Amino acid sequence: MKIRKRSGYSRRQLRKVRTREKIKGTADRPRLCVFRSNSRIYAQIIDDSSGQTLVSAGSGSKEQGRETKRKEAYRVGEILAAKAIKLNVKRVVFDRNGYLYHGRVEELARGAREGGLEF
Repeated sequence: MKIRKRSGYSRRQLRKVRTREKIKGTADRPRLCVFRSNSRIYAQIIDDSSGQTLVSAGSGSKEQGRETKRKEAYRVGEILAAKAIKLNVKRVVFDRNGYLYHGRVEELARGAREGGLEF
């Protein structure tokens, strides 16, 4: 599917659609999807074949207090990895959702890797 620049589409949305065509989560290797807002960061592990979210974590959760945004992102990655390992999910496909692999997205990935996930 070829995507052209349309009014209303941001550069992130175009990158998101382009990479989503290539990245699919399966039962043995689900997709770790990241969403980043201005103040929070959220991540979820999704099995695309069944269309279900297996695990989710966010910086607004009760497990953690307020820190710097990068430290919060790292902590979300650790929490997500701990929850996933309890469900026997160790290998995932990383979907940065059109965001650049930099800053908070990179810290979340580092936290998930150090928490035990492989991608």
